[in-house]
Amino acid sequence: MESLLDFFNLIDGFLGSAAWFPYVLLGVGAFFTIYLKFPQIRFFKHAWLVVTGKLDKGDEPGDTTHFRALTTALSGTVGTGNISGVAFAIFLGGPAALFWMWATAFLGMTTKFVEVTLSHKYRVKTEDGTMAGGPMYYMDRRLNMKWLAVAFAIATVISSFGTGNLPQSNGIATSIESTFGFSPMLVGGVLAIILGLVILGGIQRIAAVTSKIVPLMAVVYIIGAFAVIFANVENIGPAFGAVISDAFTGSAAAGGFLGATLAYAFNRGVNRGLFSNEAGQGSAPIAHAAAKTKEPVSEGMVSILEPFIDTIIICTITGLVILSSGVWKEKHQNIFDRSDMMFIAGEYQESKNEDVQVLFKHLNKVDEDAITNFTGEIQVVNGVAVSDGFTLLNSRSFAEDVTYSVGSTEDPYTGRLLVEDGALVKQSIIVEGKSLVHSANLTAIAFTRGFFGEYGKYIVSIGLLLFAFSTAIAWSYYGDRAMTYLLGPRSVMPYRVIYCAGFFWAAISDTTLVWALSAVAIVVMTLPNLFGIMMLRKEMKESVNEYWEKVKK
Repeated sequence: MESLLDFFNLIDGFLGSAAWFPYVLLGVGAFFTIYLKFPQIRFFKHAWLVVTGKLDKGDEPGDTTHFRALTTALSGTVGTGNISGVAFAIFLGGPAALFWMWATAFLGMTTKFVEVTLSHKYRVKTEDGTMAGGPMYYMDRRLNMKWLAVAFAIATVISSFGTGNLPQSNGIATSIESTFGFSPMLVGGVLAIILGLVILGGIQRIAAVTSKIVPLMAVVYIIGAFAVIFANVENIGPAFGAVISDAFTGSAAAGGFLGATLAYAFNRGVNRGLFSNEAGQGSAPIAHAAAKTKEPVSEGMVSILEPFIDTIIICTITGLVILSSGVWKEKHQNIFDRSDMMFIAGEYQESKNEDVQVLFKHLNKVDEDAITNFTGEIQVVNGVAVSDGFTLLNSRSFAEDVTYSVGSTEDPYTGRLLVEDGALVKQSIIVEGKSLVHSANLTAIAFTRGFFGEYGKYIVSIGLLLFAFSTAIAWSYYGDRAMTYLLGPRSVMPYRVIYCAGFFWAAISDTTLVWALSAVAIVVMTLPNLFGIMMLRKEMKESVNEYWEKVKK
């Protein structure tokens, strides 16, 4: 597993985490924003009219309504990214990361408008009578690049697991276990069965379920979030101020948070923004292709609302909960994941500014050679390390009150522990202590700092369950449309069976490995789509102009 994790991280280093990727993603969005004269602003009101059905013209080709197509697409984007992803971005980049999530969403509104319009324009009716669309169809039918269409469809199938399936299942299982104590195996098994019952019904059942889940989950989550925001209302102004000011300077060290450079916060904010709203990834066009309309541009306008709702509204609410409560810079008792731990050579202290600066440079990749990993033996007596010459970091922070146990946290370890290149060799050792936390655990802690107290964490668990499960439902549809393109309708059923099996497997697998896979899958899917819509930029402008001519008439 560690070798596989290293492999995914290596690939991600050349793709999503590479310095060039955020500029490509934002650059395409910025280009179309200027090229189409800010459609996310000019067409915003019209988009709401379309989605409410006020402009419908009776029976038109398609499988579902504008609203249900929107909720299906939203269910694919509103998931763990809104709960775990925002927390993870702030954990890595501080308040500044939220600003770059906003920037990604604003420009992404235009990107999604373009990709949905073009994909809807070249959709087809399949052998079983349902509509199928997505970037692979405009790549094939318009660009005559069959090879690119096939590559995108394969990437979509991979992403259906790496984005919509594995991280969602893992996030649900982790949250339910920490909150209610249920076994991840039990949670994964039950939800895999329910998932199968839903997705076997195809787009009609998927759209019907998501049109009910999406509004419900939004209401539940927002109520819990505002209970925290209002309880910490005096911190809202400073939180917003930190987001704006840090966006152009980076975030300084605060509490247990060791700081983040502007470049690091920018990269992590854009990366998490894409994972949250998927603008440019080419996933949402697959859902919108099922909408009943003859006007591709009108469906494109509906999609403008997705990044707005997903990131600018829901992610901002999550961000304010985390920032106003102050939990993002506090250390909390937790069991350390192996992937978050790092033993470094030398004894560093958080109270010494020079030590903090050395670690700041290392963690933000300013000077990765600033420290060296520890290799050697650690002497432990009754669960506490008594030897020196090393410092333990966990979740990018100094670990405190660390204990070592074996089998369970109630059985302290005594003996020698071998560390090689910064990692513990003995796998059965449980390491526990105080450090920063991230992802869903950080959001859950933040939700306890409001009017609901400790009960707030249950809202996060329920919200994460609904958010993530609906995402898995939507992504199963994206994957089966890609399989339909690649191998025909007969390939859909085997895909769905494997999809449900993967959902169960992810519930009991390593969190970090799942997130590493998702990071690679997202970029592999995004790059061909961005290339394709840039190739059709002139056609996009012509389509918009033609649409408004029809509207005027």
